[in-house]
Amino acid sequence: MSINYAILGILSYKSLTGYDLKKIIQSSSFMPWSGNNNQIYKALFELDDNNFVTSEVYHQDSSPSKKIYTITEAGLAELKKWSQSMPEIFETKKLFLVQLAWADLLSNEELEKLLNQYEQDIKGQIFIEKTKLETSLFKHGRNQRETAIWNLINENILTSYQTELEWISKVKNTLFNQVDKNHIDITPTVKENEKMTYQIIENNNQKYILLDPSGKPIQTEQDAMDLLAICFENSISLLLIHGERLSDNFLRLQTGIAGAILQKFILYRIKVAAIIDENRTKGKFKEFLTESNKGNVFRNFDNFDEAQNWLLANNK
Repeated sequence: MSINYAILGILSYKSLTGYDLKKIIQSSSFMPWSGNNNQIYKALFELDDNNFVTSEVYHQDSSPSKKIYTITEAGLAELKKWSQSMPEIFETKKLFLVQLAWADLLSNEELEKLLNQYEQDIKGQIFIEKTKLETSLFKHGRNQRETAIWNLINENILTSYQTELEWISKVKNTLFNQVDKNHIDITPTVKENEKMTYQIIENNNQKYILLDPSGKPIQTEQDAMDLLAICFENSISLLLIHGERLSDNFLRLQTGIAGAILQKFILYRIKVAAIIDENRTKGKFKEFLTESNKGNVFRNFDNFDEAQNWLLANNK
């Protein structure tokens, strides 16, 4: 399928700039293109050349001029013609299955770590999809049937991830509950005092997860993954951490724990405020905090009120 038809479909809703089209395609969960400038503007040139779209330049006093693209009657006819073409069968090829096919080379501990990581990533994708539904750039549904179609598309995407989550649970149960004479059974047992304790705080009609000073500290990358799992399970993307819950291992950049979890926060759009004693922020980690405080993903504060105010600001 050509990206041209996706662009025609989007323009059938309203006239847009190339930049607007790029943002919509990049934020889509089912459009399989990267939506880079080369793709967008090459497609728009071809559509314009075939008289499927027209364009008009709008001049602005305080901003750069922008070119607005509008679908033509010929473009609508072409979109309808394509919509009646033979549909393509969905892909079932998954790189993870290739990886799993030879995972018997791994120990039980290594295999369990791989499966847990994949499971958390799927939970993260479900979390992202639900968030996208609430913050979508593309407002569709011009009539009851079209609204139903888009709702069913969103359901298809969520169902696919949910099915994968159920399957990975079956994989874990099958592999770790059966007797294997060649491996040692290390099916994990979590003690109550080893769980990542937390609170859910509601303030100003928003909810965030609070890690208060007492409780299990974040010492390993797995602890960080458990923290992400808590966010996913509660469908909350705001997190406030008291510094006492961050171990010395976390504060040593060479362990890689802080960097790994920050990448996860960025990937899954988790906004995090921390309150870390200045006496614990030294050397490279202090430089790390200085850089992260320039962004909107992870920031450190001197007191609770400042941390909470930033965490709850500009989320709606």
